[in-house]
Amino acid sequence: MKLTTATMVTVDGVMQGLGAPDEDRRGGFERGGWVAPLFDDEAMTSLNEVYQRADAFLFGRRTYEIFAGSWGVRPDPSADPIAEALNTRPKYVASTTLTDPRWANTTVLSGDVAAAVGELKAEQEGELQVHGSGALIRWLLENRLVDEITLFVCPVVVGQGMRLFPDTGPDTALDLVDSRTTPRGVMIQVYRPTGRPEYATATAT
Repeated sequence: MKLTTATMVTVDGVMQGLGAPDEDRRGGFERGGWVAPLFDDEAMTSLNEVYQRADAFLFGRRTYEIFAGSWGVRPDPSADPIAEALNTRPKYVASTTLTDPRWANTTVLSGDVAAAVGELKAEQEGELQVHGSGALIRWLLENRLVDEITLFVCPVVVGQGMRLFPDTGPDTALDLVDSRTTPRGVMIQVYRPTGRPEYATATAT
């Protein structure tokens, strides 16, 4: 399987989902809700297409529980492309504490997560997607398990909140696979990690 991530971020790198402004108040975060005013029809169509091409999903525990409590309880999942994908395809959760997942078709990866994800990538076909799950994405990048990164960069700076990439972490070179901008200025950028970057000293010309 190809492991891909899809994340909505601000220009200053803060990540959040499509949920309510108070979906994540950790650390006293008070500036949630910035996605909805900027996420136009074209951005939403693109996000729907991302979900529809998924063959399975991988979550961290926190994001899994948020999704299970919202997308997992829709009375008619078939009425929404995202709900339909999430409710009909396999879900994997990287967690050492979750023992009784209530969302159908869920498997908990509680042992050697790197080995389990590597096995999924090697033995199955299709696309394994990660949404939200910032800590998990950072860990996957550190372990060189991510094949493709999609960023929905919204034209706003919020100045606080959880950033997708930490102040210190692994360095990664990226190839730009696709890039486009929606009418409200959401930049949809698709990257492919290619190992470590090259570093050079600028020379005068």
